[in-house]
Parts: sequence; C-alpha cells; structure tokens
Amino acid sequence: MTEEAPALRLHPDRLLPADPGVRTIARRLYDAVRDLPIISPHGHVDAAVLLADEPFRDPASLLVAPDHYVTRLLHASGVPLDALGVGRGPLDEADARAAWRLLCAHWPVFRGTPVRYWLDAELAELFDVDVRPSAATADAIYELIAERLAKDTYRPRALFERFGIEVLATTDDPADDLAAHAALAADPTWQGRVVPTFRPDRYLEPAGSGWAGLVERLGAVAGVGTGTYVGWVAAMERRREYFRAHGATSADHSHADVRTDPLDPADAERIYAAALVGTADAAACTALRRHMLLEMARMSTEDGLVMTLHPGVARGHHPPTGAVFGPDTGHDIPLRVEFTQALQPLLERFGTHPALHLVLFTLDETVFSREIAPLAGFYPAVYAGAPWWFLDAPDAIRRFRAAVTETAGFSRTSGFIDDTRAFCSIPARHDMSRRLDCGFLAGLVAEHRMDEDEALDTAVALVTDQPRRVFKLPTARVGV
Repeated sequence: MTEEAPALRLHPDRLLPADPGVRTIARRLYDAVRDLPIISPHGHVDAAVLLADEPFRDPASLLVAPDHYVTRLLHASGVPLDALGVGRGPLDEADARAAWRLLCAHWPVFRGTPVRYWLDAELAELFDVDVRPSAATADAIYELIAERLAKDTYRPRALFERFGIEVLATTDDPADDLAAHAALAADPTWQGRVVPTFRPDRYLEPAGSGWAGLVERLGAVAGVGTGTYVGWVAAMERRREYFRAHGATSADHSHADVRTDPLDPADAERIYAAALVGTADAAACTALRRHMLLEMARMSTEDGLVMTLHPGVARGHHPPTGAVFGPDTGHDIPLRVEFTQALQPLLERFGTHPALHLVLFTLDETVFSREIAPLAGFYPAVYAGAPWWFLDAPDAIRRFRAAVTETAGFSRTSGFIDDTRAFCSIPARHDMSRRLDCGFLAGLVAEHRMDEDEALDTAVALVTDQPRRVFKLPTARVGV
C-alpha cells in the first residue's frame, strides 16, 4: 500500500475512558475479557454459508452489499443502492470494484458512527489493511482483501474458528426445514455450534399481504390443518417443537407494539375465520395478533423457548425502495413504544413463571429507565435487552448502562447482542461492547462504588455467563 496515504491504525485504548486513572482500571478489565469466546444468541447470518464453506466472492459482496448499516448511510449521501450491489445477487468483477470504490470515496460520511469503528477493525485486524480508505486507495485495498479471500484461512468455517465463536444463533422462518442446521450438526468435520431461532412475525400478522397462504403453508409443514384458530395455534406449537429438536433456544418477535391483550376463545376463532377470507378489519387483525403474542408467551412457559421482543419499528418506511430492493435494505425507522401497560396481561399470567425468560429490546431510549429497567427489576422472567440496531453504538450503550444499572443491576440484562447479517463484523461488534462495559465498570471502581475484583467478575459474566444463562445456552454459571 502507498506510504503517502493516511494510515489506518487502531489505538489500543479506543473507546476506553479518557481519564488516565479510570482508563488504567479499564485496561485491566478489558485484558481479562478481550479473548473470551463470542456468544451470539441473536443474529442473521445464514447457516447455509457455513455449511457450504465456499470462499467469499469479493470485498463488496462481503462487506458492503449485505450490510444495511453501511448501505443506508451511503444511500443518504446520494449513492444508489443498486450501485452498491443491494438486491442484485452475485456481482461481476467490474460491479464489485465499482461498489467498493463508492464505499471508499464516501469514507468520511462514516466519521463518528459505529459503522466506522466496525469497518476499521475489520479492515485492520482481519485483512491487514494499513491505509485509510479513500478514492485514491480503493483499488489497492480491494486487491489486498480479494487476495486474502482466496485463501482457505478466509473461508467461513475458518473465520468462525478464528473469531472464537462459541455459539451463533440464526433467525429462521417457522416453516423452514432447517436442513442447513441439520447438515451442520451431522457433519463430523464441523466443530462449531449454530442454532436456529423461531421467528414467526409474518404468521402472526393477519393484515399482512399473503397471510392466509402463509398459515396454510405452516399447517402443511406442521401436519396440522390451519382452517381453524385452534389448528393455527397447534401448528405453531408443533413447529416450535421442531425448532427445539434442532437446537433452538429462543423465539424472536418484532411487531409495531407489544400489547398482549387477551381475547375470548370464541372471539379469537371468529376473527381468525374472517381473516382467512380477508374480511377482518385492521383493528380485529391487530387484536388477534396481540392475543397471539400472549399465546406465544404461554407456549414459552411450556416448551422453554426464550421469548425476545423487538418492537417499535416502522418496517419499509420508503415503499418505493422496498418494492425494488425488498425488506431489510436500510429504510426501517424506529417508533415510540410502550411496555408497562402493554405487557401487563402477559406478566400478570407469566411474569413469575420459572420457565419464562422474556428479553425486552427497544429502539426508544426513553423507556430504558422508565419501563424496562423497573420491569426487569421486579419480574423474575424479565431481562433488559442490550442496545441493538440503531442503538448498538458507543454512546447509546453507555446511556443504557447508566439508565438500567441503578434499577436492575447487571444480572437482569441480556449480554451483548450483535444482531448482524455482516459475518465479518461480529468480532468488532463484540469487542466494542467489551471495551464499553469495561469502561463503565472502571468508573464504578474509580468512584469506590465497586471493588475491582467485583468489576472483573462482572465483566467476565457479561461476556459469557450472562448470555448463556438468559438464552438458556449450555455451560452457564449462575449469576453475575
């Protein structure tokens, strides 16, 4: 790489406290957790990538096109999504290079964002890039990464091992046959652990496009008729059991709200029948979805799947983009959300049930201290989910710890969630969280609110024990 270009260097103290005394404590804590295994109980990497173990095609297909964190800010800066490879399938060499040049030419737009932190770490630590991306350095960086990707040590399975991933959870449709998971589990050459996650959102939204066809398909794979509400519920129960048999430990839900108002069985059956033929109005469809979310909690008390809630997102905020490029392409926008009243019916019934783990995530920071922390600080079933999506950023993570800890402590939180489709960003995301948590704990030690041995134990537990315990993964040690 050229010596004239600005260097890309990662400072060893990045994200640690600026105060020298607190930073010294944080360094000691971070040294203890830096190389611990990665536990990723919620994410979107495709298990088929690890099953096939084929070389990644090119730098743009790996680091740009699939990562909506990257593409959305470039789009806001005037770069068309199709020029970045979004929704286009495999890129040829010319288009991949062109997409990479666009990323590098617009590098300044990422200043101050977590995306910049993740990309810097990926480029420097994974691919040995030592110059800052720019229009002038784009081709040289592309060629260096392409050279690395051609090596066996950069295939998906080798990277999985290099990253130190102990367990990786995927996100899967309830009707998926989970063939990739089964094949991985049966492969004697594969030593990693990849588990599915039951994600039934589309099947719980009767007002959604194609819903009747979806529940018919669900019934077909479950071997249960879904012409009735009772059959719909039974099909969900059977598919959850199928997922559990393939290693799933959690069910994930994301709707506009988390209301869990119950319906009488006769009303549920009536609305369901109307929804199947398309005559249920929007209010009735919403009522059925809210009732069914309560039912999903009931199922979790019976089958033990952890229930995670990711509410408050306006999906597909720009319909023209959705029509061309599909979902998950960077135009989902946060909404205000309410938990306390919305979850009261669920928590009245199941909030003290020993089998229920209910992890609450939000994109609305105002509810961290007002609602989520108090709920997690009383109900044994409830845990405060770590900041995710728009909030998995340094200052937001610090605000989360400050808002939640005084009410709920550390033991009522989930551990870090990377929630990513960008496979190579996983270690950078977890490293960011570890540095920030060590900085927060170091501040408590410096203020004499916690002894350093307690801070050390907590730092280790947040990385390993806490996600294992909350998401019911093996080898958990009790407590934080």
